[in-house]
Amino acid sequence: MGSDEVDGDAVRLVTLEAGEGRLDKALAARLPDLSRARIQALLADGRISLDGRTLTSASAPAPAGDYRLDIPAPAAAEPVAENIPLSVLFEDGHLIVIDKPAGLTMHPGPGSESGTLVNALLHHCGDSLSGIGGVARPGIVHRIDKETSGVVVAAKSDAAHQGLSALFAAHDIDRAYVALTRGSLLPPRGTIEGAIARSAHDRKKMALVKSGGRHAVTHYAVERVFGPQERPLAARVACRLETGRTHQIRVHLASRGAPCLGDPTYGSGQPSGPVRAAMAQAGLARQALHAAVLGFVHPVTGETLRFESPLPADMAKLEALLAAL
Repeated sequence: MGSDEVDGDAVRLVTLEAGEGRLDKALAARLPDLSRARIQALLADGRISLDGRTLTSASAPAPAGDYRLDIPAPAAAEPVAENIPLSVLFEDGHLIVIDKPAGLTMHPGPGSESGTLVNALLHHCGDSLSGIGGVARPGIVHRIDKETSGVVVAAKSDAAHQGLSALFAAHDIDRAYVALTRGSLLPPRGTIEGAIARSAHDRKKMALVKSGGRHAVTHYAVERVFGPQERPLAARVACRLETGRTHQIRVHLASRGAPCLGDPTYGSGQPSGPVRAAMAQAGLARQALHAAVLGFVHPVTGETLRFESPLPADMAKLEALLAAL
């Protein structure tokens, strides 16, 4: 057993023998400073691997071998309120719906201890947000990536938090995204399925895996192609989430050879010269992905709510430039 430090995170190395029981218990027995709940959370986040293979099941029997645990550096116990402007689409005593700009992180964590949506919500909502969902991520029931823009909802009461969490767990939420992609997809309408887990080669990335991981389903429709119809240079793609996994749309689109334009993580391969020029002219400095629609039944009042957000300036300008190709 050993330990190390990587980018502020602690790396723990553990060797287990055959017959040590279920995985979370076996690791907790070898690492008494980590609780079973902590081990389970690390597994859920894809931070435990066996001989380079990411593991996710806490209850599975622990195979013999060498385990690596990537333990994130602790964030501040309690985020502080910060006066960060918010675009509020809806708010009542139970929940708040925000049109999040690209560049705003959802909650504090290593490398982003302040300046997050949580910090902004604490200032905007005051004491009504305190304690909802825990002190580290008060009010947060779902996430979109820092550089993805669009509609998100946060809870302001325990009843709303529990109700929204149940809706997301049951996939009873209408979520539609717009992506501008390199090339296009065939067929132009379909469903992408594939389990997603932390990459065994780069823990900051997610990847499709043949075993383990979490089931993920994305429904897509190509709404418009740009450039030659027989070989599109780019496309506008509508995506609807049946599940909501980390980086799901970005991973699924990239797996079909049509990554989001500007995606620094999954956008392997360069767009064509005209598309690169359009991206530069539009000032696109992030993945071209926008959470355009969020719809759900209010967990307390029973009201049917649906919110739409138009494309932000960088994506709207890029789409106009692509249309001229």
